[in-house]
Amino acid sequence: MKERTFNLLDNINTPADLRKLKVEQLPQLCKELREDILKELSVNPGHLASSMGAVELTVALHYVYSTPDDRLVWDVGHQAYGHKILTGRKDRFNTNRKLHGIMPFPSPLESEYDSFTCGHASNSISVALGMDVAAKKTGNLQRHVVAIIGDGAMSGGLAFEGLNNVSTTPNDMLIVLNDNNMSIDRSVGGLKQALLKLNTNETYNRMRFKASRWLNAKGYLNDDRRKGIIRLNNALKSAISHQQNIFEGLNIRYFGPFDGHNVVEMVRILRQLRNMKGPKLLHLHTIKGHGYAPAEKDPTVWHAPGKFDIDAEERIISDETGVPPKFQDVFGKTLLELAKANPRIVGVTPAMPTGCSMNIMMKAMPDRAFDVGIAEGHAVTFSAGMAKDGLQPFCNIYSSFAQRAYDNIIHDMAILDLPVVLCLDRAGLVGEDGATHHGAFDIAALRPVPNLTIAAPMNEHELRNLMYTAQLEGKGSFVIRYPRGHGAIVDWRNKMEEVEIGTGRRLKEGRDIAVLTVGPIAYNAAKAIATAEKEHAGLSVAHYDMRFIKPMDERLLEEIGQTFKHVVTVEDGVRNGGFGSAVLEWMADHGYTTRITRLGLPDKFIEQGTVSQLQRIAGIDADSIAAAIGNIADGATHGRGN
Repeated sequence: MKERTFNLLDNINTPADLRKLKVEQLPQLCKELREDILKELSVNPGHLASSMGAVELTVALHYVYSTPDDRLVWDVGHQAYGHKILTGRKDRFNTNRKLHGIMPFPSPLESEYDSFTCGHASNSISVALGMDVAAKKTGNLQRHVVAIIGDGAMSGGLAFEGLNNVSTTPNDMLIVLNDNNMSIDRSVGGLKQALLKLNTNETYNRMRFKASRWLNAKGYLNDDRRKGIIRLNNALKSAISHQQNIFEGLNIRYFGPFDGHNVVEMVRILRQLRNMKGPKLLHLHTIKGHGYAPAEKDPTVWHAPGKFDIDAEERIISDETGVPPKFQDVFGKTLLELAKANPRIVGVTPAMPTGCSMNIMMKAMPDRAFDVGIAEGHAVTFSAGMAKDGLQPFCNIYSSFAQRAYDNIIHDMAILDLPVVLCLDRAGLVGEDGATHHGAFDIAALRPVPNLTIAAPMNEHELRNLMYTAQLEGKGSFVIRYPRGHGAIVDWRNKMEEVEIGTGRRLKEGRDIAVLTVGPIAYNAAKAIATAEKEHAGLSVAHYDMRFIKPMDERLLEEIGQTFKHVVTVEDGVRNGGFGSAVLEWMADHGYTTRITRLGLPDKFIEQGTVSQLQRIAGIDADSIAAAIGNIADGATHGRGN
């Protein structure tokens, strides 16, 4: 494809350069910015549709506000590619999501223009309120703070907690609601319906704004009077329109909805709102994928489409004939298979039906699968409520996002040992989405919780067997973790059978060193064992797939403790407090002096990159595991442990 050059964008390296443009030049800049995003993402995949839909909003915000001193707080960060390009990262944007390149989401560790950590939804309002309060407490009275949140993220519980606090805490922040009726899949729930119905007359808002400025200038509008007038005004408007505005019900001034793709109009509105006192919400209607026809038509597919041909408007899809399926697809198809046989089974997902493949069940059984929106805590508690009264929920949450439901897992699920099957997709290193999305902490976080069964299938057959086992009567609270991406077995549809809880298996005999694994990292370990035995003549290494992290197979552990002086544990999760720690604790508690080398993710946040690159950094790739085994072999006296 011919290289594009841009008359305006090529001369913009910071928002200060952007502010030198005339307002009437901004539509052309938006066009160029959108073309640049398309050009870059067609060869270096990322989150396309969200950033395309937020181009005009991004330009208008940086044009009106004095960033980085004024704070723009992005929610999630899927929409922030335009922001990155305009804030000094244009020439490095081709490294986005790559190892040692630009981070996949905004982060203050990368740029002063990134005011806070992004990656998980619904935190922007709380963060922005904190920043607004901090500005006032530290005397920075000229600072403006803006939270930019999508309609999907607005459905999250933390967003409502933030709104509630915004309504009672003195502040002048602006909340921009970027309403495209989407999160990744289409937004769901009552809030979506309310947003679709909201309509406030622009002339009315303009007159109201002018009146408030006049009253304030005359000294008639102190804080108490202002709140009283807002309450009276909201009550009258609600009575006349027969419609309650949820935001004005919280005493947050509401403006909109406006066209989020009219950049000139947005500049005018933002300039009006910038110095207005009190909390305000600007409601914008945008189109996810705006400016690129296929992304507008199917924003779910084009949310993160991979490589694509811009001119042909087609994704470049590799031939996966003979390739093992993705774990998520095995989950989705197996769930439907189980649900057909077990009428008690229902499915629950927090806004990720396509990402976790629960859309398969939703299509076949729409009355038995629930998308609850971006609300992981609610997803678990909702599932627990159904389980308490006779249903068998499969609640699928990405491992990283399940961190948001920790209390719900303990208090609402585990205490009563309710039969909820919590399927943690994207467990372990996820690759290019980076530190905010790695499923690193689930084992260490959940292992101490009573009543939980925690399992990690090595492959697709094991995933199916564990799902089958978990839905049988009497299994209680059951957690299954599995990684992002493809498995290892092409012919994946086995005849499912029950797995005895707390049992592992010996994959390979050995006499010198034992390697213990959970999950698909076993394949790295198997390669490592073969390499180590080849490089160290006479070395014999055993390999055990423990399968269950809780409860562990004590029969196998006794065998290992009695047979081996040296054990290596390998896990795709944090080393501290994880599976290896569980093995170490068991050995110590039972009087074994086995020396244990634990391999897992280090005590630091790991950046973005391919999974293989990150496994190498973490020391859990095949070469690193082989080196660890070799180091033991070089210095060990082979023999029995007890």
